[in-house]
Amino acid sequence: MDKSKAEEVAAFFGAGLVGQQRLQSLWSGYGEICRLRLDQGRVASLIYKDIRPPAQVSHPRGWAGERGHRRKLRSYEVELAFYRHYAPQCPAAVRVAECYRAEQTGDGFELWLEDLAAAGFRRLPGDGDLRDAALCLDWLAGFHAHFLGVAAPQLWEQGTYWHLDTRPDELAAMSDARLRAAAPLLDQQLRGARYQTLVHGDAKIANFLIDDAAAAAAAVDFQYVGAGCGIRDVAYLIGSTLSEAGCEQHAEDLLDYYLDSLRRALHSKSLDAQQTEAIISEWRALYPVAWTDFYRFLQGWCPDHGKVHAYTRKLAQMALN
Repeated sequence: MDKSKAEEVAAFFGAGLVGQQRLQSLWSGYGEICRLRLDQGRVASLIYKDIRPPAQVSHPRGWAGERGHRRKLRSYEVELAFYRHYAPQCPAAVRVAECYRAEQTGDGFELWLEDLAAAGFRRLPGDGDLRDAALCLDWLAGFHAHFLGVAAPQLWEQGTYWHLDTRPDELAAMSDARLRAAAPLLDQQLRGARYQTLVHGDAKIANFLIDDAAAAAAAVDFQYVGAGCGIRDVAYLIGSTLSEAGCEQHAEDLLDYYLDSLRRALHSKSLDAQQTEAIISEWRALYPVAWTDFYRFLQGWCPDHGKVHAYTRKLAQMALN
């Protein structure tokens, strides 16, 4: 990060710049995320997300193109809108970083965010254990319950980065003719669910942090948040956490855990028991459909991906039948 810009950010907080640490680059070279350490200001550190579209777009799996570029730009507009308008609505149990600034700057975007590590949260690796997964599912249950039935015109009309409308190229590349033919029907079932909420849209376990002392999770990366059936997040989170063997052993237990957590979270919405159970029943029935819908994306995008395994194929067979 440019030092003069870092010093400008520090000055906004009435602080001096102690140092900065580059945490990661953004997907396809669209910018970077840095931690700034400050001295004697209102905050000791913050996260600076700097989005700058590259002059030459590349993709690690060869999917560079104008459609993908437009999708990414829209995703950052959505993320800014989420932090401006919806993050402040999240209850304490649905922890997100405080946003100090969310701005579009020329051809890019910038986010100044609370450093959740300074608040006691630890980052999760690309996978996690069952306790971590359960805390993330608690977060999703609270998020889905809180935004149940909420209209969010500034966000994606349909949340998740893999939904069918945004992935025609991947659909055309699929070799599984039966799954390709069923893709619109899978999408229709999920979009036609009676009970809709906001979905995180990229709820892999690496997009969560854990506060072990409080036994609570926080979520980051809201580029693909939008309307949808909450079970889409759940299937994606479980798939990102467990190996093939882990899915066979624990996926159904984690699904049950989420639904129990959702039931408790819905209690705060003052829904009657009949309506609560209708939501639980609908989303449980759509679990194999949601899993298969993501499998449809993988079959076109990266058919040899590690998440394409026997458990995935079993659920796909169930959904297709």
